[in-house]
Amino acid sequence: MAEKRRLGSQGPEITTIGFGAWAAGGPWFAGWGHQDDNDSINAIRRSIEAGCNWIDTAAVYGIGHSEEVVGKAIEGYRDDVLIFTKCGRIATATERPHGDLRPESIRPEVEASLKRLKVDVIDLYQIHWPECIHSTPVEDAWGVLAELKREGKVRWIGVSNFDVAQLKRCEAIAHVDSLQPPYSLLRQEVAEEILPFCLKNGTGVIAYSPMQGGLLSGRFDISRVAQDDWRHRHPFYQEPNLSRNLAFVESLRPIAETYNKTVGQLAIRWVLSNPAMTGAIVGARNPEQVDINAEAMGWELTSEDLAAIVTAYRILQTEE
Repeated sequence: MAEKRRLGSQGPEITTIGFGAWAAGGPWFAGWGHQDDNDSINAIRRSIEAGCNWIDTAAVYGIGHSEEVVGKAIEGYRDDVLIFTKCGRIATATERPHGDLRPESIRPEVEASLKRLKVDVIDLYQIHWPECIHSTPVEDAWGVLAELKREGKVRWIGVSNFDVAQLKRCEAIAHVDSLQPPYSLLRQEVAEEILPFCLKNGTGVIAYSPMQGGLLSGRFDISRVAQDDWRHRHPFYQEPNLSRNLAFVESLRPIAETYNKTVGQLAIRWVLSNPAMTGAIVGARNPEQVDINAEAMGWELTSEDLAAIVTAYRILQTEE
């Protein structure tokens, strides 16, 4: 049976690994290059059959295409899987993604997501980014999500990329069931203040990019990344950072091998070792990757190895 944890104090029991459907959106401004829909569908179904019980997507991924692919994939599987998606991030074929948290924007978004996903209710609905709260108060957007929950269009509500101050503003209106932050061996900032706050206040946490876009997989090769892939524009994948990061990955390989695991599986397990963490969003572009990722569940890192990983990370920090 797949390893499960409760999403915060009021949420569902979810597997510690969920399927990330960002790449299923195919090519767009913030995409991962070409992706075959059949490969995505087969990967999603393989994850469900393997026991993973949730899928994370967003309306903006592929400008709705990821949700459409998820909708096709879960036909016949709806009772076995929870659907998590996001709002507040808008893009078109000619327009780069931008934030829109106005209530009059969110309500049409949820209806469009329900239609693309072919479901009657969204299990977890999340505000994707808070970047436009200077023009639309977060209270206005969060109030709409609370209304959608009362109306039965969504079951639980959460946020992504919020800080503690923003979480507190939401909590004053309605409980924040979950937070989705970036968290990996290369991005540990949220561990200092945000994760302890969530643990204390009953907010579940599902980390995105636990393998940092494949960089921590132990098999990353920038020459194999499509030219229209978003990673080409990110500093982590550019020199001199790329070489330093890959050297850090190699320093982890001996630790992973003591568990008969890959570096990628070690990286995911490290994320799950934080007591505030409920689960990790792990993308897969084919069924084989799903099987590899699933091996990150059901085992623990020793305190000695956790300390060794911290030491390796500190060395990386001193080299920057």
